[in-house]
Amino acid sequence: MTDSQKPIGVAVLGFGNVGSQVVRIIEQSADDLAARIGAPLVLRGVGVRRVADDRGISIDKLTDNIEELVSRDDVDIVVELMGPVEPARKAILAALEQGKSVVTANKALMAVSTGELAQAAENARVDLYFEASVAGAIPVIRPLTQSLAGDSVVRVAGIVNGTTNYILSEMDSTGADYASALADASALGYAEADPTADVEGYDAAAKAAILASIAFHTRVSSNDVYREGITKVSSVDFESAKALGCTIKLLAICERLTSDEGQQRVSARVYPALVPLDHPLAAVNGAFNAVVVEAEAAGRLMFYGQGAGGAPTASAVMGDLVMAARNRVQGGRGPRESKYAKLPIAPIGFIPTRYYVNMDVADRTGVLSAVAAEFGKRDVSIAEVRQEGMVDEGGQRRGARIVVVTHQATDAALSETVSALADLDVVQSINSVLRMEGTTE
Repeated sequence: MTDSQKPIGVAVLGFGNVGSQVVRIIEQSADDLAARIGAPLVLRGVGVRRVADDRGISIDKLTDNIEELVSRDDVDIVVELMGPVEPARKAILAALEQGKSVVTANKALMAVSTGELAQAAENARVDLYFEASVAGAIPVIRPLTQSLAGDSVVRVAGIVNGTTNYILSEMDSTGADYASALADASALGYAEADPTADVEGYDAAAKAAILASIAFHTRVSSNDVYREGITKVSSVDFESAKALGCTIKLLAICERLTSDEGQQRVSARVYPALVPLDHPLAAVNGAFNAVVVEAEAAGRLMFYGQGAGGAPTASAVMGDLVMAARNRVQGGRGPRESKYAKLPIAPIGFIPTRYYVNMDVADRTGVLSAVAAEFGKRDVSIAEVRQEGMVDEGGQRRGARIVVVTHQATDAALSETVSALADLDVVQSINSVLRMEGTTE
């Protein structure tokens, strides 16, 4: 390395779990990073909400003036790790408009503003990287944008939220109810003080929007993603799932669907689903994430690993940072937004899936035939029925529980069926309706 090589200046916005790890790697691995990039990588400053001398970093590196830091002439790349959508969006736009490349892990922002940010990067002819916005350390964005750039992706499905996967794994392995498993996740630091974004599926939906946009060359926002959370999943559902040779996972599913007439649409959806135990995603437990990509030529590819946490996410951020810095040194650019397909979004009612319906019914003759008739009226074919009696604490019979598993049916047909079942006198309650994935029977 020669003295004439110009350093690449970096500003890091945010000094939380991920930001502090990124700063540590930049400073402790300076020589290795310089060798990989072809020029020194120099930390110019860290943007924080509160400047203090107890953060484990020289106080002269800290600033609460994000606008000034982003605008500095000696900053070439801005790493945004502060979230949420604002003020991150404003800072990133300012950086791009001033000709600085950007690396971000902000999935909420990328799920709603990819187009705006990508256009700003294109106008300035700089890079916008966001590998860390989906699945932490697991490389998913780069394989979709580069390794599979010459292939046609058909489906992307995965477990992309570690908090919900931990909760569901605990319910499966211990028989705990949802509230107890959530409490355990909170005690271990897997769940936020307010877990809504995770357990209601908002986090996974943002990631699904990003994956669908990249995989199918179509702008998909989080508002386009159908979403259900895990709060209604019960220990009874896990008992039924085990009897069916399944477990339950919160899945993010993105598909390119082709009608009989050849019309293509994009589906992006998030919901808890029964998954057969022999499916690769069924074995992904704890806070781990996994994404399965299916492409026409490559077939099925699976990416598995740590989906969250400071160090794993920092690894993905650093990968993007090195790529952006290399491009600065070599005069190149990374992949740009690809939105040429402009496929319409398929409504959830259009999507065919298998279903599991759990209901409590009166324990008398003719109930099963009445229930089956409602499925038949809407051409929802039944694959399997399980019925068992229920008793109260005194040992007295108090009705029966019926579990129905269907063949593939559209969401619209199933929703109509469930509404009709709820109106039957013999049906006491519809306990749960879950989809089944990983099987096409």
